Amino acid sequence: MFRLWGKIFKDNKLIQDTVICDNTDDTRTHKIFHALDAICYEFDLSKPIWLDSTIADFKRHDKARFYQDNFVDSIDFDFLEIHIIEE
Repeated sequence: MFRLWGKIFKDNKLIQDTVICDNTDDTRTHKIFHALDAICYEFDLSKPIWLDSTIADFKRHDKARFYQDNFVDSIDFDFLEIHIIEE
């Protein structure tokens, strides 16, 4: 089972979180993108842009943070963090 944890932080405090589970036979990349879409839908956010630094962090740590630079719309929190907690 693939599980991705999405968290919103503001002032170093966890404001909102959710876990998305995926049991499909999709590739790992597709599971990540589908889970991120589900997280953004649940939190009512626009989809973030994957910058080169975001991709590098995700490859290295299975965790990525999306800041204001990653969003087209303005956000009212400090960052959105996604983290793979189970594969």
